[in-house]
Amino acid sequence: MPEQRRVILAVTGAGGTRLAGRVLHALVDDDRVGHVDLLVSPNGRRLIAHELGGTPADDPLPRLLGGPSQKVTVLHPEEDFAAPPSSGSYRTWGMIVLPCAMGVMSRIAQGQSDTLIERAADVCLKERRPLLLCVRETPFNLIHLRNMAQVTEAGAVVYPMIPTYYNVPRTLEEMDDEFVTRLLEFAGLDRGDAYEWHDGGSPAYRKRVASAGDAS
Repeated sequence: MPEQRRVILAVTGAGGTRLAGRVLHALVDDDRVGHVDLLVSPNGRRLIAHELGGTPADDPLPRLLGGPSQKVTVLHPEEDFAAPPSSGSYRTWGMIVLPCAMGVMSRIAQGQSDTLIERAADVCLKERRPLLLCVRETPFNLIHLRNMAQVTEAGAVVYPMIPTYYNVPRTLEEMDDEFVTRLLEFAGLDRGDAYEWHDGGSPAYRKRVASAGDAS
């Protein structure tokens, strides 16, 4: 088996924490991933409580994953500033920030490491490790766009939480699965060819069109 990855997953105060849970599930279930450092900002905890239930004081792991996991370490970005992801000597694959609030992206773009989330992102940039920023905002203003350009020039990838439609998703769950699959494939964790486009569409597209035909 190839060497297992350590992955940092950060959840900040933007809508879409349900997708963070889907990504965390996929990482925990993937044998190629050995460990996940889960960083949840205070505003991320508020959004988890709003979108998934509970209170901001609750442990975010049961809300995102449904229970404990030996693969996951939950870190408090405001308190655990000296935790392992703060150091370049802590070898990780890289970091996914999902959802990524525009304020967090701004601080990353300016090299302003006020919490462990920004510091871990800064480490990824300086160590030339992948950093995927899944921003969730619309429309973008000029400050957002300039910050996106700056973090891209520094080596990050801006990966907006924008669903695709050409595979004809019929449910929110199908839309979520497609986004998570494409995000993790971009991160090098291939999950099959369900959404790979060929002549006549992807396997997911053909299955959904056939199912719609049967229903009619």
